[in-house]
Amino acid sequence: MMAMRPRHWAGALALALWALAGMAGAQPVKVGVIGPFSGPSSDFGTHMLQGIQLAVEQFNAVGGYLGRPVELVVKDDQGSPDTGRQRSQELAREGVVAALGFCNTGVAMKSLDVFQQAKLPLIVPCATGTPVTRTYPAAQSFIFRTSAPDNIQAPFVVEDILRRGWTRVALFADDTGYGQAGRKDVEAALAAHQLTPVYATNFPLGVKSLAPQLQAARDAGAQVIFSYTVGPENAVIAQGRKELGWKVPQVGGWTLSFPFFIQGGKDAAEGALTAQTFIAEPSNERRASFLSTYARAFKGRPAVPMAAAQGYDAAYLLMYALLGIRDGQVNGTALKHSLENLQRVYYGVVATYERPFSAEEKEAITPNMLVMGKVQAGAVTFAYPEDAKRNLLVQRKR
Repeated sequence: MMAMRPRHWAGALALALWALAGMAGAQPVKVGVIGPFSGPSSDFGTHMLQGIQLAVEQFNAVGGYLGRPVELVVKDDQGSPDTGRQRSQELAREGVVAALGFCNTGVAMKSLDVFQQAKLPLIVPCATGTPVTRTYPAAQSFIFRTSAPDNIQAPFVVEDILRRGWTRVALFADDTGYGQAGRKDVEAALAAHQLTPVYATNFPLGVKSLAPQLQAARDAGAQVIFSYTVGPENAVIAQGRKELGWKVPQVGGWTLSFPFFIQGGKDAAEGALTAQTFIAEPSNERRASFLSTYARAFKGRPAVPMAAAQGYDAAYLLMYALLGIRDGQVNGTALKHSLENLQRVYYGVVATYERPFSAEEKEAITPNMLVMGKVQAGAVTFAYPEDAKRNLLVQRKR
């Protein structure tokens, strides 16, 4: 058990022991978790998993589902689409009633049909590619999401850079499903303002230098670099820009908050602007409690706070859906219906979830929940003081 210290610890401990004793020998409710827990995407996959584990431990400590504990069946997709599909098929065979997972859009896209065909709800806490929840007609879809899709992240960042007067955009995107879907979303967001990138390029994961492409973007007169890739490649862009002596800002989606970028880019990462749903500052009681509980459980704050917070909220939404099935007959179809018709409000870390899903809506996050983050002193903080004040209130879906 991870260390927890409720305020009234004696009563809480007695309650937890009573609940666990009641669950001894009870048939567990198996829930799959899949993500990159090794490999180049493990920096955010691990934090997603930890957020999920924290929520499930808390849920089990007060009785679980009708006296049955939730048991996590964890699979490492290694950030590989083929491996992800194999692990997804394993989860379907091993009797899970639902799954939480995927951090990489390309990995998720390769596996969606496994969950859809098996009629197992999948809640995606991290992967943000727009196509993830658009692959199947909404009413029939078993695919839900608690991360901000790129079709709201990209316009949010574009609106911000235009307010700052930056209209000449260089667009750098990797050739994965994430990078290419993100590129389309950025181009669409720019087109809404009658703009096109002054320079755009694709590149493979693992690239060690983008000096020629950065020089070309500079020659094109770009005022800002919009990058759509993961941490290590974002750092390559930042370091390459520094080596050129080219002092233009770098902006992007939530991946600019990853350690591979912040630590890999070092001083070249400073000042980067990134769309965020959750910034690890104790701006209200709910978030302060989550951060302190997480720190006790895992010996420090999460290096990728959004992944931990979104994983935590995704797990609780699934468990609230379980509680909505009052006859104990848990299956994927019943869970899908319950997720689409949650009867109680979940006061989460990222948002207040009042009917986050419906038969026609599989996205829990709306644009009003986003804030602009800024890399500063090796961490992400609020880019605008007014966002820090606004963050005192946890947003609801609009």
